[in-house]
Amino acid sequence: MPHTLSRRDFLATTTAAAGALAVPRALLASSDPIFEISIAQWSLNPLFFNGGLDNLDYAKTARELGIDAIEYVNQFFMDKAEDQAYLREMKLRADGEGVRSVLIMCDREGQLGDPDAAKRTQAVENHYKWVEAAKFLGCHSIRVNGYSKGSYAEQLNLVADGFRRLCEFADPYDIDVIIENHGGYSSSGAWVVELMQAVDHPRVGTLPDFGNFRMREGESYDSYRGVAEMMPYATGVSVKTTVWDDDANTSALDYDRMMRIVLDAGYRGYCGIEHTARGRELEGVAEVRTALLECRDRLRAEYTDG
Repeated sequence: MPHTLSRRDFLATTTAAAGALAVPRALLASSDPIFEISIAQWSLNPLFFNGGLDNLDYAKTARELGIDAIEYVNQFFMDKAEDQAYLREMKLRADGEGVRSVLIMCDREGQLGDPDAAKRTQAVENHYKWVEAAKFLGCHSIRVNGYSKGSYAEQLNLVADGFRRLCEFADPYDIDVIIENHGGYSSSGAWVVELMQAVDHPRVGTLPDFGNFRMREGESYDSYRGVAEMMPYATGVSVKTTVWDDDANTSALDYDRMMRIVLDAGYRGYCGIEHTARGRELEGVAEVRTALLECRDRLRAEYTDG
């Protein structure tokens, strides 16, 4: 699909006082926010894949969108994890924009629950460089996947082994290892909770994704229940605008209902926008940001002391 606005034209529109996507001044002026807003790099994945955006310009783009915290995806700098000069430039640009680096989402590094012990070990070791990169960039976590093969219990035990070993490596770096519900058993909130208990390490945690509760074709897990189950272990949240029920049906996100679940768990950290509007990616992120700001404004009184 063709983009409805060029990047330059879109950013000019969003910063104009009378722009159609401009955020109300009252929302911009809010103090002591009950949750923070970040952006997941995957929101803009078509622009990174087609060359419309460069990874080094990510922090600048986030700042232009009015967002001051970013979540990276390793796929967009896959061969740079050990390139100190490149990582230094990433950090320099983020710092220059006043943008915080929150986490790195890690894919394509093998299955941490691979039934083959040697492949599982290799997958664990493949993630070491991302732990080190996350530390260098100032992130608090890497997000990994909980993929495996076998029965419910077999996958639980295998993934727990891989996670525990990776957590042990990450501990001296002060980096958390967090799982996102991302298909298969990992998209069951109950399974993820059992995994947290099985790993039993202070560095393990969750990244509840509002929209990733599709387990497999024709099978899903209720998004609101799943997020509620994962929140006690959460060090991040991924905001998608479509949610699931238990019968493989989708519906639009009820922002107030879901954010109450997040806040009732005591979470006050970053909620990362992970919304891709094909052909209008920048506009889509701006719209979700506005919806989150409006939700935060509505809920503030409920979650502010005094």
